[in-house]
Amino acid sequence: MKIYQATMEDLQGVASLFNEYRMFYRQNSNMEEAEQFLRERIDRKESIIFVAVDDEKYVGFTQLYPSFSSVSMKELWILNDLFVRKEARGTGVGKELLARAKQFAVETGAKGLKLQTEVDNATAQRLYVGNGYIRDDRCFYYELNL
Repeated sequence: MKIYQATMEDLQGVASLFNEYRMFYRQNSNMEEAEQFLRERIDRKESIIFVAVDDEKYVGFTQLYPSFSSVSMKELWILNDLFVRKEARGTGVGKELLARAKQFAVETGAKGLKLQTEVDNATAQRLYVGNGYIRDDRCFYYELNL
């Protein structure tokens, strides 16, 4: 298995994963918009996408968005998306993607990585805790959906 930063050459493979990821979160399938969304992120250099490819098949991805910590005056990466195809789950793909994201954060001198997951996604929670992530009980997070 190879894990590397996705480029435009990977767009269709990553878009297929991204579409499945969105469907996992109860969104309708829309390959055209998934591809367009990712094309814009890559073109504008607005996110970093790492992809896992096994035997020439795209099996997982993670997408990081840049942010900042005012208090520490450092860059911070938001690990916004992590997805592994059903047939590749339990094989270490998710763990390897998290390791690559961590390596990237270290390479860029970031304060760290932040992520969130649904409260009932126990599988993802075990993966994150097993890889050193700590659930934040110091802060409440709020959303304003428009």
